[in-house]
Amino acid sequence: MKILVLGSGAREHAIITALRREGDGPEGTVHDIVAAPGNAGIAADVPVVALDANDPRAVTAYVFENDVQFVVIGPEAPLVAGVADALRTRGIPVFGPGRAAAALEGSKAFAKRVMDEAGVPTGGASTASTLAEAEAALAAFGAPYVVKADGLAAGKGVLVTSDLVAATAHARHWLQHGDVLIEEFLDGEEVSLFLLSDGHSVAPLSPAQDYKRLADGDEGPNTGGMGAYSPLPWLAERFGSETAFVDEVIETIALPTVRRLAAEDTPFIGLLYCGLILTPGGIRVIEFNARFGDPETQVVLPRLETPLSTLLLAAATGTLEAQPRPVFSDEVAVTVVLASENYPGSPVTGRAITGLENATGAEGVSVLHAATELDEVPDAQGRPVLRATGGRVLNVVASGPSFAVARDRVYGVLEGIHLEGAQYRRDIAARVAEEVR
Repeated sequence: MKILVLGSGAREHAIITALRREGDGPEGTVHDIVAAPGNAGIAADVPVVALDANDPRAVTAYVFENDVQFVVIGPEAPLVAGVADALRTRGIPVFGPGRAAAALEGSKAFAKRVMDEAGVPTGGASTASTLAEAEAALAAFGAPYVVKADGLAAGKGVLVTSDLVAATAHARHWLQHGDVLIEEFLDGEEVSLFLLSDGHSVAPLSPAQDYKRLADGDEGPNTGGMGAYSPLPWLAERFGSETAFVDEVIETIALPTVRRLAAEDTPFIGLLYCGLILTPGGIRVIEFNARFGDPETQVVLPRLETPLSTLLLAAATGTLEAQPRPVFSDEVAVTVVLASENYPGSPVTGRAITGLENATGAEGVSVLHAATELDEVPDAQGRPVLRATGGRVLNVVASGPSFAVARDRVYGVLEGIHLEGAQYRRDIAARVAEEVR
């Protein structure tokens, strides 16, 4: 197929990498893949086009002018902007929900309402439109306080704190942009589970765990994610097996949600991201997203043995139920994010990145680009100059027979990459590596 992948981050780089490795021939021979707008790392793998991924008309025009057969939408912004609707109404298969269903991520209040009506287990919440309402809800729920921006906030809209002053300040800030939710604090292990949906059926991918806090030991502010690993061997201790856990999520969370949206004539066609927490009272939903998670995608897709394009197209065309359950490798995968100085605040950008050649030939290792570009002018030696353009810059991903091996491979490459002021966590998957040693 000729496939257009919309997005510019490491998640999209991971999707493209998975699509390119399909088939028995050399990489890149199965599909004709184009990315928009992409980044420097993606551009090294497939053609990129300067296209506004959030503009439904521009995307639709490009698709028809270039005979694109299938569109995969990576980030949330094009979904909320209605790009999938514009394509779907013109008969183009697209992986990604329409604007109405994407409100499951675009509005946390909408998601809570859907969960309540579907009987999906989640924490209590109160929507606040004014500071007085927020303060009353904070007092009612008590510490630790959970404050969430209702709309899209690029991973920066959630604050969990025992500091009432900080919680109030966070609510005050985000009330300038819309409603906020004050939620019940839920304690336990967090799990990310992706489920493909064609509007009536779901197919699960393998669970992953990500690390939202900036610093080791889960210290520092929330980020878009600083690392992840998959699978989660410790799920078997509580549920008997990963499959049993996944089946429970399908029956109590995913299918009720998809069926509720279908009943409201807003079918969810795409990737249902379930952000879950394992509380003493059972599995609870922390949040839903309407697309592949970042950085969990970077560790889930390398383990996927079923062709990704087959699954995505089945979801887009309503034939998911006819597909066998996705199959995953027994190998583990770990990713660590390299971020710019001062991320997640106002990251310092424009600095040169060197040392990526250290990853070339490293067993089981790949480098996925999140926010990079090449200078138009090479350096004095005629070599291309790669620069950071955002907060999360690179993902180093490693697969291996054990978490200890995968971690050694990741950090061995990271130590050779240089970006002035760069920061990354050094404890990604450390605990699970010790537990299953």
